[in-house]
Order: sequence, then C-alpha cells, then structure tokens
Amino acid sequence: MGCVFCAIVDRRTHASSVFRDEVATAFLDFRPLFPGHVLVVPNVHVETLADLSAELVGPLFERVARVERAVESYLGAEGVLVAINNRVSQSVPHLHVHVVPRTRGDGLRGFFWPRVRYRSAEHAEQVAAGIAEAYAEFGNV
Repeated sequence: MGCVFCAIVDRRTHASSVFRDEVATAFLDFRPLFPGHVLVVPNVHVETLADLSAELVGPLFERVARVERAVESYLGAEGVLVAINNRVSQSVPHLHVHVVPRTRGDGLRGFFWPRVRYRSAEHAEQVAAGIAEAYAEFGNV
C-alpha cells in the first residue's frame, strides 16, 4: 500500500486539500479533533522532524505558520495547537504537523498526557545539562 500521505501528496488518494506547493501539502485531518484540524506534510517522505533536511525545516514551518493564521482567521479561533508526534502516537510514519483550532472551553485540557515533576531543582538541572550535552554532539543543523 505504501505511505498514505505520499499518496495524498501525489494525488493518488483524495484528501480535502488546503494547499499544495513545491515544499508541502496541507489537508484536513480525516479524524479531526475539531473542524478545521489541518495536517501539513512535507512533500518528501521523511518519518520524523529530525529526518527532514535543514534546508526544508524553515520553508515547512513558514507554511505551518501561514496555515495557523488561516485557521484562526477563517474559523474565528482564539488560538491553535501546533503539534508533531515523532514515532510514539504517530499514526502515519510520515512527518506531519497538526494545526488544530482552539477556543476557550473547547474540552481539550492542555497537553494530552500527564505531567511529571522533576524530583528536585537539581534533577531538573541535571536533565537540562544532559540534553545540552547531547545537543552539542549534533553540531550545527
């Protein structure tokens, strides 16, 4: 069967299209959290944000920002949720950015997962330092 999002990009599978250009394709999620829930996908097949080339990150997110403004404007939304799942909870293994219209009292309660506190301020600093060290290992991206 292949990747359903690649099939949408290639017009082999129908989706309610918002836009398509040389960088990305945007379409309505077929199982929306709310009407106006848009998915923005890069036209190249990559599984995660880390797999996307540095040259495409900026152009992809320029389009995400434009979709965000369009969703707010058209729907009169008070804001939007912009989210990416990488692997865990990623229903289609093709990078996709969710742009979900939000209004106060819409029923979503912040993030979709429980919050876990750090054991202490020192634990938080240890985690931050470890992530910073790993970040440095990746160099300039």
